[in-house]
Amino acid sequence: MSIAQRGRSIAVIGFLLAGAIGIISSTQTWLTVTRADSGEPILVAGADALALLAPLSLAVLAVGAALAIVGVVLRYALAALALLAGGLLTWWTADILFSTPLPAVAPTVTQATGLAGSSTLMDMIASIEPSAWPVLALIGWVVLIMSALFALITAHRWKRGGRRYRTDAAAHGDHDGPVDAIDSWDDLSRGTDPTR
Repeated sequence: MSIAQRGRSIAVIGFLLAGAIGIISSTQTWLTVTRADSGEPILVAGADALALLAPLSLAVLAVGAALAIVGVVLRYALAALALLAGGLLTWWTADILFSTPLPAVAPTVTQATGLAGSSTLMDMIASIEPSAWPVLALIGWVVLIMSALFALITAHRWKRGGRRYRTDAAAHGDHDGPVDAIDSWDDLSRGTDPTR
């Protein structure tokens, strides 16, 4: 069996891995804010640094699960959505990782200190250091983008899914791709020769 024929499994695993990394990292410390007044460092979780991190990671997990059972048209639609989400998450994570903008830490710092306003916060912050979690998240988004591109390229050659859950009338239709052993067995059970 070629890599393209195993495409569904490869893409689903990639989506689920990226989504899981995103969800886990959303609860971990992404940024450590060192205070100019020598107070306790302020830890900023991934979900606080990037508000859409957890919701989009959950969406990626859902897309990965759905990709395992949908037909050809929805494969392309879901892969395109995942590609868009991966691009946005990569952009936002890279921005936080490489430029550590004030908006990523401002809500957490304001909550911890009671101070607000860009100039006030800039005076109060001595430095902002990223942890390894945004790096891991960035790797996860690269995996997501590659999995989405792989799905877009190979989706038309995946085995059909979900035939055994359809009614007999729908299941008797022509095959639109390779079938697995269970599909062949179902065809035999209905009196159809799957080799024709």
